[in-house]
Amino acid sequence: MKIPSGATDYVAAGMTVVPGFVDVHIHGAGGHDVMEATPAALDCITSTVARYGTTSILATTVTASVDETCRSLQGIAQYIRAHEQHENIEPNVEPNVEPNREPGTPELAAEILGIHLEGPFISKARRGVHPPDAIARPSVEILEKFRAASDGLIRIVTIAPEIPGALDLIRYALANGIIAAIGHTDANFEQTQAAIQAGARHSVHFYNAMRPFSHRDPGVIGAILTEPDVTAEVIADGIHVAGPAIQVLLGTKGFDTVLLASDATAATGMPDGNFRLGKFEVMVKDGVCRNAEGKLAGSTLTLDRALRYIVALGVPLVDAVRMATILPARRVSLAGKKGIIAVDADADLVVLTPDLRVVGAMTRGTGLA
Repeated sequence: MKIPSGATDYVAAGMTVVPGFVDVHIHGAGGHDVMEATPAALDCITSTVARYGTTSILATTVTASVDETCRSLQGIAQYIRAHEQHENIEPNVEPNVEPNREPGTPELAAEILGIHLEGPFISKARRGVHPPDAIARPSVEILEKFRAASDGLIRIVTIAPEIPGALDLIRYALANGIIAAIGHTDANFEQTQAAIQAGARHSVHFYNAMRPFSHRDPGVIGAILTEPDVTAEVIADGIHVAGPAIQVLLGTKGFDTVLLASDATAATGMPDGNFRLGKFEVMVKDGVCRNAEGKLAGSTLTLDRALRYIVALGVPLVDAVRMATILPARRVSLAGKKGIIAVDADADLVVLTPDLRVVGAMTRGTGLA
């Protein structure tokens, strides 16, 4: 391949260069939540995660009222459309340095590829920390409102299959190019199979907020483990899911249908303290997010940490990198553009040390200064 004249030569001797990480489930970072939906909040989130190698995200909402959700969706959509029109192509600073820039100086930042709607179509029995008063029955009418507010940018919607109306909503999502994901659910095996037959093809933070598996009641976990057409995202932080359970997941489904996702909150990249997740407060101690009841409330995970965790579990590095790059990109139908180093793909790159620490990143050709 001919190198263009004037190209910058970066030397990364002894390092490994991989595609930028793609996170399909992230609520916030850097002290901000995506549901704030302001340019300042979204700038902070995208620049924070980019320092840890994440170059593409789906901005993920949490259950709120229809009006509140629509307001957030409108703000996120405006931000995405504005960045599509005004792509920043100027060089940037080294990503492991905390931002300390003059106004107008460009930042290394992840690209928001679309929206993951987590709630309100979930089970009250498996709601986790989602506010119960805002949970709604699966409704085509409500999802149509969300689609309009988001300017058609919803890529994933989480649905509990056992709730009346769920199968119709899954079919509607499928017909409109939205991935129907199984999550926050108390579904049994048969109900989950019905959802898969209706078109559900993804599962949200597998194991968490799901009906537990047993040998006589395999439930939603058993149905997803045995269905090769359904991908499973997992929060590999050693807190949400035990290492041996992740090994069971990988041993059953293989490396080609399991994705790394962070479920990160505003606390990501921040010291311990109190933060917002949607409209409610979470407390972070020793890097673990919980609500006032002591329930896990998202994470402070970044995908570079998730990568190191599963490699330590014995996953080959090549497969681990795929789980953080090409597989989530493929899940949202962007495999030719994201999560891959190839001609015509976006120049999203991460430089890793031998112990898999991020020492540089490039987002759409910006960075690695």
